[in-house]
Amino acid sequence: QGGREANQVSDDYRYQDGNYDAPNDGYYRGGDEPAQEEDAQSDVTEGHDEDDEVYEGEYQGIPHPDDIKEKQKKRAPAMADEYRDRADLMAERMEDEEQLAHQYENIIEECGHGRFQWTLFFVLGLALMADGVEVFVVGFVLPSAEKDMCLSSSNKGMLGLIVYLGMMVGAVLLGGLADKLGRKQCLIISLAINAAFAFLSSFVQGYGFFLFCRLISGLGIGGTLPIVFAYFSEFLSREKRGEHLSWLCMFWMIGGIYASAMAWSIIPHYGWGFSMGTKYHFHSWRVFVLVCSLPCIASLVALKFMPESPRFLLEIGKHDEAWMILKQVHDTNMRAKGEPERVFTVSYIKTPKQVDEFIEIQSSTGTWYQRWLVRITTTLKQVWDNVLYCLTAQYRMNTLMLAVVWFTMALSYYGLIVWFPDMIRYLQDEAYDSRVKIFDEEEVSHFTFNFTLENQIHRNGEYRNDKFIGMKFKEVKFEDSLFEDCYFEDVTSSETFFENCTIISTVFYNTDLYEHKFINCRLINSTFMKEKEGCHIDFEEDNDFLIYLVSFLGSLSVLPGNIISALLMDKIGRIKMIGGSMLISAVCCFFLFFGNSESAMIGWQCLFCGASIAAWNALDVITVELYPTDKRWATAFGILNGLCKFGAILGNSIFSSFVGITKVIPILLASSALVGGGLLALRLPETREQVLM
Repeated sequence: QGGREANQVSDDYRYQDGNYDAPNDGYYRGGDEPAQEEDAQSDVTEGHDEDDEVYEGEYQGIPHPDDIKEKQKKRAPAMADEYRDRADLMAERMEDEEQLAHQYENIIEECGHGRFQWTLFFVLGLALMADGVEVFVVGFVLPSAEKDMCLSSSNKGMLGLIVYLGMMVGAVLLGGLADKLGRKQCLIISLAINAAFAFLSSFVQGYGFFLFCRLISGLGIGGTLPIVFAYFSEFLSREKRGEHLSWLCMFWMIGGIYASAMAWSIIPHYGWGFSMGTKYHFHSWRVFVLVCSLPCIASLVALKFMPESPRFLLEIGKHDEAWMILKQVHDTNMRAKGEPERVFTVSYIKTPKQVDEFIEIQSSTGTWYQRWLVRITTTLKQVWDNVLYCLTAQYRMNTLMLAVVWFTMALSYYGLIVWFPDMIRYLQDEAYDSRVKIFDEEEVSHFTFNFTLENQIHRNGEYRNDKFIGMKFKEVKFEDSLFEDCYFEDVTSSETFFENCTIISTVFYNTDLYEHKFINCRLINSTFMKEKEGCHIDFEEDNDFLIYLVSFLGSLSVLPGNIISALLMDKIGRIKMIGGSMLISAVCCFFLFFGNSESAMIGWQCLFCGASIAAWNALDVITVELYPTDKRWATAFGILNGLCKFGAILGNSIFSSFVGITKVIPILLASSALVGGGLLALRLPETREQVLM
């Protein structure tokens, strides 16, 4: 046996009372042999390299003494941790995280800002663009989908709200999971759910299944927003973070513009589709839904080539994987700058102490669903612990203030975004009703109507032996009129009613003049033959062009606000940006009292959207920076974004209910919410000089 082993074996012995005792480790040491003399050791080891020696016991399966000592050293602190108070362990972890935060900031600065960050910028931008598209899809398809699916007003309202409900659940659930499973993995799951169910929703025919698909699609896309900002922020240095997160927000605007442009160019072409028999129809609005899933699919494919967040890997103790990714970032940026010879100088990165207890279920334990049930419940418990952590004394006040700011911002913004188009439509209806033609006591006999009657009221008229063939009634009302020996054939109608009329010996053949359109009428010897099949609901004739134009201009109007917020975010700070933007938006609300025309409402909408976008961007940035990495956005922002979607649901419901009744309540509610939220935001701590904890 070589000299090094002999030394180590002799060291393991202890001289006690004139005898040598072997260590009690369960291995035979050959204790009866005398120890070698120093000269003999030199002779034995002469000409041998210690690093190249092979331990004899290796061939017999006996562990090397060095390995035993190393395992004992590793085992000792682990055993000690079992008996340490959890508070002590958490305090040690917090100290480690603080050291990691400053070291990681220096590492990111060494890696530089270049090709890698810009590549990730566009990949995550597509995911954020998909989120922007999802908000607009249902609003654009409703005018066409309501005819195909025969949707009542309540059905349409539920379809509009169900997407926000899915987003609310997805933000909390998937955001929280991202702190346990990883940013990239959870973002892929979110995008895959959205892409699959958005694609499927374009083919389903029934209202219930379509509603379910949009709910799950919203759940998937709801998780992207928290994860995207956490993911991207962990590749940015402190001096670049505010500006580039603000630039990333522009993709939400691009998503709105994309959705508006695609709706404008696809939906009006009703013939872009196909039919299979009389039951299955694939019209142009379904093509639009299909096209709107493309940004999500593109981001999903590109994300497969991006690495996991190294900061997340360090938080869970995966040092080597994180180091390799940071080296990849460094080398990519240096090659792009023409400096491939620059070496990544970091050799070791501090990893926080791992406190969480993970349960590994053996494959022989229980059934497969029992093993999965334990894993799922364990993960959900850890997510819930993160939620509670955001409400601990250290973060409780910041979380509550941020929650109020997010909620007031969402209530006013999403409420007004719905209220603007509804008010424009109401102003159009008022103008349309003002042009109504009224005919009193007209008498018509032996006449054939084969043209469209629109926006008319006929009172106390008499129609004898008249024919109504191949024509359309649009917004026509007959009051206290007489129809005798008349003939209606192939007639279609919308918002047309017969009220207090007398109809004698009249035939209705292949018409959609159903029973509910005759109000308090007397039908004498009249016959209804072969009524038109299909939906019996009258739909409003929407000006599709105006809907697309309003959404397009509203999305485009945030461009100046995006640019200003990106350039000034790191100069004036996040707090002043939020407070200033919300107060300016509140002032814009008061000018809505003077919006008495369509053009004025569109103008004030653009001004409001442009002023409020800076507050949204600053809220995104400050929420990233206020919480530690393992609680950031993924959990904390998921909670706040879920609360934001709840505010959107309330805003949509409350503001739309006052359309045509009064403008005072929506305007005062929005402006007061913005003022209150803006003033409260000024009490939040400034984070622009803060490293990511």
